[in-house]
Amino acid sequence: MKLLAIDCAANLCAACVYDAAAGKELGRSVRDLGKGHAEHLMAVIDEALKAGETDYAGLGAVAVSVGPGSFTGLRVGVSAARGLALALKIPAIGVTTLEALAAEASAPFPGRPVLAALDAGREEIHAAFYDADAILRYGPAVTTLAQAAGMAANNRPVLAGTAAEQIAAAVGRIFDIGPTSATADIAIYARLAAAKGEGDKPKPLYLRGADAKPQAGFILSRQEK
Repeated sequence: MKLLAIDCAANLCAACVYDAAAGKELGRSVRDLGKGHAEHLMAVIDEALKAGETDYAGLGAVAVSVGPGSFTGLRVGVSAARGLALALKIPAIGVTTLEALAAEASAPFPGRPVLAALDAGREEIHAAFYDADAILRYGPAVTTLAQAAGMAANNRPVLAGTAAEQIAAAVGRIFDIGPTSATADIAIYARLAAAKGEGDKPKPLYLRGADAKPQAGFILSRQEK
């Protein structure tokens, strides 16, 4: 099955074609825009399809980053994915930016827990904690720097995302650090979506302080080595 992955969650407007059976990327197109995803996305998709030597009729699924991320970018990406899925009668699969960042971070550090965290401004951090078996144990949720630092101090995870270095500095300890970007490589979204298969229709993941409060006193047990 060939899968199209789309990411508009941050500054990038990205798409790639992925061969799920072979587990490899066939082609991609990535533009660093900052904004203006709506004007460029369809051209980026067309470029990725051409690079992957396929067309819309050859797709078996479409994947999309659902956030957290840019409100506008998420709406553009999710709307496009759902529209293509409806028109082509194929599944649309959502992947969060935090799980994609965690997956990218774990590649060079297999068997390690990962704390993926994005600086959301206003002293808020969007975070998700994955254990050594890549199972989600916390989040995605809004937390504070102090609470994120507490999770890091007590679990010694690999850190990923735009808040990674900030968390390491707050703990005052050296951590292994993965990608420090606001989104993962587009092929990571494709790989995760291929492994998930069909599920609920994707929708933007918006985390707000009033809607997603951190768990009071949340501390994970220390990972023994």
